[in-house]
Amino acid sequence: MRVDDEFDYLTQMLPHHQEAVAAAQQLRRSERPQMRRLGESIVTTQSAEIAKMKAWLNQWCPGRSTAVGYRPMMRDLSTLSGDALDEAFLQDMIRHHMGAIMMSQQLLMHGRAQHEQVAAFARTVRDTQHAEMFQMRRWLADWFGETGMPGGPGPAGDDRGEGCGG
Repeated sequence: MRVDDEFDYLTQMLPHHQEAVAAAQQLRRSERPQMRRLGESIVTTQSAEIAKMKAWLNQWCPGRSTAVGYRPMMRDLSTLSGDALDEAFLQDMIRHHMGAIMMSQQLLMHGRAQHEQVAAFARTVRDTQHAEMFQMRRWLADWFGETGMPGGPGPAGDDRGEGCGG
């Protein structure tokens, strides 16, 4: 996961968030109220963020294709239930959140945000998903005895993009 510019960040975050929303909807079937609440929170927050990102892209980059070659990061949860559902979701969503945190940090660290709204959005994604990730790790440890840190995507490059034009 590499972010070349603000446009790249937004177009990559759209399917990333869409995948998270689809996975979180599966938590409606969880037996744990904490997991159902987490799922509801992810669906609500990230659905609103998807709408915000689409509006920005329509406003700042009208007519430009937002299609990207997104590779899913989460397994199909539709056939899982009980502990298997909760554990698989937590394992996959921790890695998934790590990807969003890394993309957001790249955008911020390399000064690739052209609009302050996007920089503020990236800080919010980074900080809220970081907090959620640590809560999910605690649940993995408490409920399933998992104490290792799941791996995340590799390091990103330094190339700078040209916004909507490039």
